[in-house]
Amino acid sequence: MTTRDDIGTGPGAPGLTRPGGAGEEEPGEVSPAAVRGDTVTVVIVHRDRPDVLPATVAAFAATDRDGPAVRVMVVDNASGPSSAPVLDALAGAGVEVVTSPTNLGFGPGANVGLRRWLRRGGGTWVAVAPHDARPRRDTLARLVEAGRADERLGLISADVGDGATPLVDPFLGAIGGPQTITEGFEPGDYPHGTLLMARRACLEQVGVFDERYFAYCEEADLGLRARAAGWEVGVVRGARVDNPGMSTAVERVAYLQLRNTLLLLREHYGRRQSLFRAVFALGRLPVGVVHPPARGLHWSPVGRLRGIADHYRGRYGPPPVWSGPRWGGGSPLRIRRRRGRRSRSPSAGVGYG
Repeated sequence: MTTRDDIGTGPGAPGLTRPGGAGEEEPGEVSPAAVRGDTVTVVIVHRDRPDVLPATVAAFAATDRDGPAVRVMVVDNASGPSSAPVLDALAGAGVEVVTSPTNLGFGPGANVGLRRWLRRGGGTWVAVAPHDARPRRDTLARLVEAGRADERLGLISADVGDGATPLVDPFLGAIGGPQTITEGFEPGDYPHGTLLMARRACLEQVGVFDERYFAYCEEADLGLRARAAGWEVGVVRGARVDNPGMSTAVERVAYLQLRNTLLLLREHYGRRQSLFRAVFALGRLPVGVVHPPARGLHWSPVGRLRGIADHYRGRYGPPPVWSGPRWGGGSPLRIRRRRGRRSRSPSAGVGYG
């Protein structure tokens, strides 16, 4: 199976398709009849992690023998020269690799793959994951099985194992509610971004990620839009995925998380709720300065203050430039051409700034 060398939208677009693979079986049972014959396109958003990307592609390719066939598409966000050999090798193995000369961010980068999948037609499900997601062997099969059992499910995600249900508080933003079941679909407000799966009909109705978010909170916005349109959203317990870590600077994370939370609350609940969240964040800054245990994750007063300021300036999309690697904006895309001989599988082994 070859890789396209243009950005056409015709059918039959390639990807890595491996309905089986070697390895130890995961616990639990999935009905083969429920998922056999399905094809899932997996959009992996990548930036500057050539050390983990091949293993992520291989993990998605190694689905259960009776699970869905998998087509992998890697969207590369302007990675540095060290990523080029890995991207070329993946393209040579039949993986569709789409590269951007600038960093689009997670949501906009995922949209590149989502729009290509929507234009081509065919297939009910598309999955989105970052470059370091690690699904279990039966994860995609469990997700497809849950989706086929209930046609109201529009957005579902794998279980990250944190014991929480993704919810949105109208005054605070994304929070974790208690997990109530251990197997099957559990309703929530949005799907985890570590591995989410979307039904074609849902995306055709509500659209793809809002690109103002760049990274963080885009999956919460999409989930709330889907729920408002009448779709069910949540987590499939037992369909596990791991996410080893984060490589983005803490200032950028703090900035994006707070700025985007304010945008999310304003868009879905109103200006009063967004203002409450901004005042709450400002009030916690002096507390964190004098009492470090109250700081929480991603502590950066500068990042949070700039996030609040840019929200009220209406500045969204890519974050401002801090010292270190530059964050870019949108630009045209190109397809990485296949080079060398085809190999049977990719070689094995969320930061977007």
